[in-house]
Amino acid sequence: MTGNDSAEVTKHAGAWHTVADYARHLGAGAVFGLPGDDMELLAALEETRTAVVLCRDQRNAVYLATGHALVTGRPALCAVGKGPALTNTLTGLLEARSAAAPVVLVAGGTALEHVGTGAFQELDQMRAVRPFVKWAERVDSAHRLPAALEKAAAVAVNGTPGPVYVEIAEQLTGEAVERQGPWRPVAAQRVAGDDRVLRATARRIAAARRPVVLVGGGARHRNADRRIERFAELLGAAVFSTASGRGTVAEDHPLFCGLSGLYTVAPADRVWQEADLVIALGSRLEETATFGWPDRTGLPVVQVVADEDSVVTGHPGDHVLADVGRTVRDWTTALEAEGHRPEGDWSERVRGIRAEVLRTAAEEPAAAGGSGVRVAEVLAAIDRAVPADRILVQENGLQDMWSYFFPYWSCGSAGGSVVPSEQTPLGFGAAAAVGVALAAPGRPVVAVAGDGAFNLFRGELPTLADTGAAVLYVVLDNGGYGWLQANLDRVSGDRSRFSFTSDRPTGTAALAAACGLGHWRVDAPAALDRALAEAWAHCASGTAAVVEVAVSLADRPPGVDEPAGDFPAMHP
Repeated sequence: MTGNDSAEVTKHAGAWHTVADYARHLGAGAVFGLPGDDMELLAALEETRTAVVLCRDQRNAVYLATGHALVTGRPALCAVGKGPALTNTLTGLLEARSAAAPVVLVAGGTALEHVGTGAFQELDQMRAVRPFVKWAERVDSAHRLPAALEKAAAVAVNGTPGPVYVEIAEQLTGEAVERQGPWRPVAAQRVAGDDRVLRATARRIAAARRPVVLVGGGARHRNADRRIERFAELLGAAVFSTASGRGTVAEDHPLFCGLSGLYTVAPADRVWQEADLVIALGSRLEETATFGWPDRTGLPVVQVVADEDSVVTGHPGDHVLADVGRTVRDWTTALEAEGHRPEGDWSERVRGIRAEVLRTAAEEPAAAGGSGVRVAEVLAAIDRAVPADRILVQENGLQDMWSYFFPYWSCGSAGGSVVPSEQTPLGFGAAAAVGVALAAPGRPVVAVAGDGAFNLFRGELPTLADTGAAVLYVVLDNGGYGWLQANLDRVSGDRSRFSFTSDRPTGTAALAAACGLGHWRVDAPAALDRALAEAWAHCASGTAAVVEVAVSLADRPPGVDEPAGDFPAMHP
C-alpha cells in the first residue's frame, strides 16, 4: 500500500484473492459454500483466519449463510461454482429473499471469450438468478470487482435486507486486481421517517382505544433496549409477533399474547376481534400473519417497513417508510410529549386474556391421540433441559408446527428464534441451525425438525461435525412427510395405494455415529427427560447431538383440525 487513504492502492493476485480480502473486511466469520473446480478461493483463504464451511450441497450452503445472516444482521458470504452449482442455490436464494437475509452469493461464470460457444457448464446465470435476488452483477473486468463487492454488501444490508449476487468471469481468476483506497464500511443505515407522516401516524395511534402492536421480522436487531415493549406499555397495547419476528420482544411480558394469524390460539383471537388499530412493525403482513383476522376493510393498520415494495394497502390506514427502531423511538417521544396515557380497560383486558391463554395451555390433556410422545411434552422437556438463552430453529411441518403456538413454546426474555419464511422450504431449519450456531458462539442452539425435513439435511452431518457446531437436533419422527400424509388421508381415506409415511428404522443412529455425533432415541414419554438432559450435556461439552422422538400424526396443535391443502382447517 502507498500514500494516504485517498490514494492508497491495494493489489490482489487475482479475483478470488480480492473476494477473500473482502470476506476479511466484512468480518463475516465464515465463508459458506462449495467452491468451483479451480479452488482459487480456497487457495486465497489458506493464509487467512477466515473460517470456511465446506458444504455437501449448494442449497444447504445458502441455508447456512441465511441462518448466520439472520442472527448477526450482517452480510454472510457464500461462494459456489458455475452452471448447475449456481442453479442448486436458487431455492436457498428464494428463502433468503423471503426471509430478508443479507446473503452475498459469489459464483464463477463462463469466460467472456467462451460465452455463446457451448462451453462447459455454460449458462445465462444472470437471467437465472435475477428473480431471486435484490441485485446482481457480472464482472468481466478486474477493475470492476472491488466496486461490485462493495455495492453488493450495501444493497444486501440496506432497505429490506436480502440476497445479492456477484458473478466472476473465469478469465479474471489469475488477473491482478487493483483497489483504490480502503474498503468502504458495511452497515445498515437506519433511515428516519418523514416528519409529516410521523406526526399523522402518531395522531392516529393516540386516538386508538384498543391497539395491537404486531412485531415482524423487520424488527430484528431493532429492539436491544426494549423500546418496543416500552412503546406498547405507553399505549396499553396487546403485543403479538409474526413467526419471523419471534425473539424480538420479551414473551414473558404481561402484554404479550402470542403469535399472529395462523398461530393465534383461543382465547387470544378475541384481541383481534376487538382491536381498533394494528401497528405493524417490520411485517409485510403475509398470509400466515393475517390468517383469521377480521374483515380487511374494518381493521386499520399503520405499517412500518423499510421500503415501498413491502407496503400492503389492502387495509385502511397508513404506512411509514423507515427503520422500525427509529420510528418507535420517534412515536414514543411524540406521545410522551403530549402526555399520552393508555386506555386502562383495554390494558387490563389484554392482561386478562394472556392469563387465560396460559391457564388454558396448562389445563390441556397430557395425552394425544395415537402412539408416541406428545409434542407439547417434547417442547416442555427442551425447556427444562436447555438454558433460557437458547435459540430455537424450527421447520414448519405438521408436528414441528407446535413450537409456533405460544405458550407451548416461549422464547421468554432471553431466547431467540429462527424460522423458515413464508416459502417454508423443507430442510431449511435443519441446515440453517449450523449457521445460527456459528453466528452465536456460546449460546445454546436447538433445532426442532420433522423427520422428513431432517432427512433432506442428513447429507450435511459430516459438515456439522467438521464445523464443531454443537447443535441439539430434536427430530420428531412421524414416519415421513406427515403433512402430505394427512392431506392424502383427507382426500383418499386410509385405503389409498399411496403413502408418504412408513414405519421403518430411520438409519440416523449409524450416520450420527459415523460422524462422531451423539444420538438418542425416545419412543415413550418416560424416557424423554433423561434423553434430552444427556443430549444437551453432550452438546454443552462441544459436540452436536440428535434426539429422535417418536410422535403421532394425530398429535396436532391447538385449534388445528386437519391439513386442508396449504393451510390447516381450524376450529375455535
